[in-house]
Amino acid sequence: MKVTRTAVAVTAALAIAGLGTTTAAVAADTQQAAQECQPGTLKATTADLGDGQQGMNHEGTYLKVTNTGDVTCAISGYAGLALEGAGHTAIATDAEHGDTYFAQDPGEHQVTLEAGDSAYADLEWTHTGADSADAHYLQISPTGSNSHSTVPFAKEVDNSALTVTAWSDTPPTA
Repeated sequence: MKVTRTAVAVTAALAIAGLGTTTAAVAADTQQAAQECQPGTLKATTADLGDGQQGMNHEGTYLKVTNTGDVTCAISGYAGLALEGAGHTAIATDAEHGDTYFAQDPGEHQVTLEAGDSAYADLEWTHTGADSADAHYLQISPTGSNSHSTVPFAKEVDNSALTVTAWSDTPPTA
């Protein structure tokens, strides 16, 4: 009888341990289940969140990308950026990834967006007049692919150079 109780206890312990492993595996699978956001399911805009990103010839704004699709998806990394002039003419653009004058780069990581959710990045440039580009529009490619949103962006941008942080589920801060 003692052997039977021990066998039952060991079997129960293994079942519980297995259940814990299964639960952890299901949670991990759910976290990874969010597929990469597909072209056409993301809408990118600039967003003034009221913190006045201006100082010492630096100016900035937030980029906001919203999942307009019906399913949860994920993005990671940095937005692809390109300036456009009047008439949507292309301006050669230098986009640097990292900290901006106004916010610390959270680094590349996956951001899961349920339908209607948004992610944010900080965008910064200078405007001292040094070889400045007369930008009228900004192309924002949330995943760095050819799929992009074009938004009004009437700014003088020194050397056609922009700095952007990685996407984050909250607006990046200093």
